[in-house]
Amino acid sequence: MSTPLPSIFVSHGSPMIALEPGAAGAFMQRLGPAIDRVFGRPRAILAVSAHTTAREPVLLAGRQHHAIYDFGGFDPRLNTLRYDAPGAPDLAPRVAQLLNDADLPAHRLDEGGLDHGNWTALRYIYPDADVPILPLAFVPPQNAAQQFALGAALAPLCGEGVLVLGTGSITHNLRRVFANGLRGPSDLPEIPESAAFRAWLHERSAARDWEALLDYRRQAPHAADMHPTDEHLMPWFVAAGAGGRDSGPVRLHDSVTFGSLGMDAYTFGPQAMALHQKA
Repeated sequence: MSTPLPSIFVSHGSPMIALEPGAAGAFMQRLGPAIDRVFGRPRAILAVSAHTTAREPVLLAGRQHHAIYDFGGFDPRLNTLRYDAPGAPDLAPRVAQLLNDADLPAHRLDEGGLDHGNWTALRYIYPDADVPILPLAFVPPQNAAQQFALGAALAPLCGEGVLVLGTGSITHNLRRVFANGLRGPSDLPEIPESAAFRAWLHERSAARDWEALLDYRRQAPHAADMHPTDEHLMPWFVAAGAGGRDSGPVRLHDSVTFGSLGMDAYTFGPQAMALHQKA
């Protein structure tokens, strides 16, 4: 692959997105073909999900993955869906070396499994489950700057045919999201707090205001309301770090479900605009 890949963050939202794709699912269905058209098929995906976490970075280097149903109370049909993607154990030593070189030692676990933050998104992006995946468990208590540094250590992968993919949610307050129950209406009007937070993130991203973005917890409107705990936004900063400070972030998609669950997607890196033009 001669052209480096951009890194990407997508919002996976509720597990129900696997059955009810909505606008975000439709976008992700276009995303995989757009990546392939512009850059060629990635040789592997380094996946950082809000639902795969650890006390220290851990690489899940199994040879085979399967969907993990790490949720309850939703439509039982979700538990019949599969995503049997190959693992990427041969990539693990390269990633471990990059992290070690950045004084971020990583553990390796020769087991597979994709949490719902990964497989619900990937079922749309690469529905044939034919791209090898290496999940990286990150450390959610670390702040945005530390997550950015983790991503920066992974940046060389983008030039080696590896897609660095973060999944989470741009806004994520489950008390608000499920105020009407797990199966409440998904097409509610967006609340002002969600709209203000999403607009701020978009505006600061367009300005490449990294000082503000890395300090979003203090500077963004309604930050604590939209992220009572911020593990669902931290993969955004990992993907941002992999893309670097000099280009991006570029918003690829924006939508909302349940009135307050932001489904925005962003891309980062020198090729971010090339993807934006095709996705």
